[in-house]
Amino acid sequence: MPARIVLLVTSPRLPAGLLTAAAWDVVRSAPVLVGGESALTTAVRAAGAQVTVVETGATQALLDAVAAHGTAVWLAGPAGDEALARELGLRLAREPGLAELELMYGSWDPPGARLLDAVEVMDRLASPGGDPWKRSQTHRSLAGFLLEECYEAYDAISADDTDALREELGDVLLQVLLHARLAEELPEGERWTVDDVAGGLVDKMVRRNPHVFAGLEAGTLEEIEASWERIKRAEKARASVLDGIALSQPALALAAKILDRAARVGLAVPPPLAESQVDPEARLGASLLATVAAARQAGIDPEAALRRTTLAYAEAVRTAERAASTPPANGS
Repeated sequence: MPARIVLLVTSPRLPAGLLTAAAWDVVRSAPVLVGGESALTTAVRAAGAQVTVVETGATQALLDAVAAHGTAVWLAGPAGDEALARELGLRLAREPGLAELELMYGSWDPPGARLLDAVEVMDRLASPGGDPWKRSQTHRSLAGFLLEECYEAYDAISADDTDALREELGDVLLQVLLHARLAEELPEGERWTVDDVAGGLVDKMVRRNPHVFAGLEAGTLEEIEASWERIKRAEKARASVLDGIALSQPALALAAKILDRAARVGLAVPPPLAESQVDPEARLGASLLATVAAARQAGIDPEAALRRTTLAYAEAVRTAERAASTPPANGS
């Protein structure tokens, strides 16, 4: 077997010692060199491997180990030690007879692994010695920011800008992480963590999708939606079909949601007539509600419709501003 240097790359986000069978075989059968101590080096040593910390001259140390043992392993750090990999590659390209260079993945990030990084960074920012602004916030003081970030994500969706949407969803996630971190500081019996948030979400998704997780027949989309509503009603004892509606949402969206909920259970409650109202504000409100009801009957989202028209009007205002600020041509 030719001499070889194995660059063993692992995920820093997984528990130390969680390696593939092939990775365990190579670290037990060859000397392991590493740039610094870590939880992984401790786990590898505990399994009986020979681990040596090399602070300088890693390339030569690996070549010496290969000359003595035939195989040597470099246990890469969290960032992958790309500089060392390049240096080794150039050296072995010049002197190919010294050893073969092999890249081995001992573990890799599962989907969602960067969420662990986000939780860790937020914990540092909101802990003593972190960011004073974040540490001074409360759930109430952050409420407006959460709405603002959701609106910015909505804008990105409306603009079909998926790159912007990715960034804006990150800002929404920041709010979720910060709220969860602040909740860890609540009094005993009230506090909760980001794992509680995620755990509750996982349980809810599994419960409300029995056609996926319990082996039930999926049926039509209408049947799936009806099943979702039945499960939701069983989970939450509510006195009214309107319970659970977010009352702080924009008025047009709120009106559409209330009309939809009432219709969903077959309640034929007519909206108030504008002409029967005693003051101008109430008459306008009744007229707007009737417009929302008509939009719903036509299958049109009134919030989206007004937003679209308002944005078009805003562009017309900008055009008029530009025209007004343009100096007249000479002689006119």
